[in-house]
Amino acid sequence: MSTEADYADAHRLPPVPPRPPVPAPPAEDPHTAVLRPAPPERPAKPGPGPMPPATPPAPRAAAAGSPPPENIPPRPAAPPRTGQAPAPPSVPPQAPADRSAAPRDTAAFHLANSEALWNGPGDTRTGSGAAAPPRPTRPPETPAADTPRPPAGPPVPPPAANPHRPVRRGVLAATGLVLGLGLVVGAAAGSWLADDADGSPAAEAVFAQGREVWHNTPVDTLFPRTLNGHGTGPGGADRTWTRIAVAPDGGCTGAFDPLLAKALAPVGCDRLVRATYVDATRTNVVTAGAVTTKADHSAMADLRRRFATEHLDTRTDLMPRPYAAKDTPAAKFGPAQRASWSIKVLGDLPVVVYAVSGFADGRPVADPQPAAEATRGGASTAPAEAGLGHDAKAVTDRIEQVFRKQAAKATTEQK
Repeated sequence: MSTEADYADAHRLPPVPPRPPVPAPPAEDPHTAVLRPAPPERPAKPGPGPMPPATPPAPRAAAAGSPPPENIPPRPAAPPRTGQAPAPPSVPPQAPADRSAAPRDTAAFHLANSEALWNGPGDTRTGSGAAAPPRPTRPPETPAADTPRPPAGPPVPPPAANPHRPVRRGVLAATGLVLGLGLVVGAAAGSWLADDADGSPAAEAVFAQGREVWHNTPVDTLFPRTLNGHGTGPGGADRTWTRIAVAPDGGCTGAFDPLLAKALAPVGCDRLVRATYVDATRTNVVTAGAVTTKADHSAMADLRRRFATEHLDTRTDLMPRPYAAKDTPAAKFGPAQRASWSIKVLGDLPVVVYAVSGFADGRPVADPQPAAEATRGGASTAPAEAGLGHDAKAVTDRIEQVFRKQAAKATTEQK
């Protein structure tokens, strides 16, 4: 039925009391034109059907100049013109009911009463037509709950390194070293004094035993069959010498050049022992010897001092002579083949040790060179380049060590 049929008997119905006027929403309000979903905590929009009693809907304001006819329901509001979203769905048709008691379910009613619901409290938007800023899609991130918190109190710094600790350690180490050396020196001095008092090993006792080493020591100990010189060759090379002949012990006649024999005369010659060695290449030969003198401790000290101050051990007219054994590689080793030599006067023993070296093939050497000069760096003479200076010095040192060791051993055994 039409609307006019519904209200044909309107003059028989009691008049509707006037309702307080409600301000109509602006015609171009974009907020009422778009129906947004309500937040979860707010009441949902009532579904279709009879509406519960509520505030009566306010009639839409009539057009300017003429009030609407009485008892004529207002016309639904025009659809929005914004174009930002589709028009709200129309309300489904309601079954005929007593319109005098139930509110009219019209689009204007819902639009008029839903503004506060959709906008919410604190919404300050106006109907100026300006678009609302987009809402954030997710709440701002907050720090995780398990983020470690700083300690309540101020951090305790690690203990600083003690700058004086290395210095203290160095001082303690130096002190310990000094004390240790002091104890050793004191013990040695005490032992030395005690030995002098009771006749045990002392300087004079060792000196006296040194005079007997030549005949109390086996020949293989006095002149070992093999002498090893580790790092004694040119450039630190190892050297090895093999004994090829041992001379019978005897006097010093013919064993030295005349001027050397004259220089040794003040200490006398008690016994001379000699042996000849050849190197591993059988190229160089060396004669080692030891003269046991008749002098006392003071005379040997004077002779040692004279050799050092007058450099008698470096003069080419004061050379020892070799022992050329027959049927050996040293058979051609005579005075003309001498290339280098070394002489040592032992001040604490009545012994003079020496060694003289040359070529095994019998070649003569016109300019022999003492071992002290032939072993210097940069020496380019024939004895130096052939290593003959190293041979003479190394063999002399080995024979000196043997005499010192045997003298000390004999003194200790005699005690």
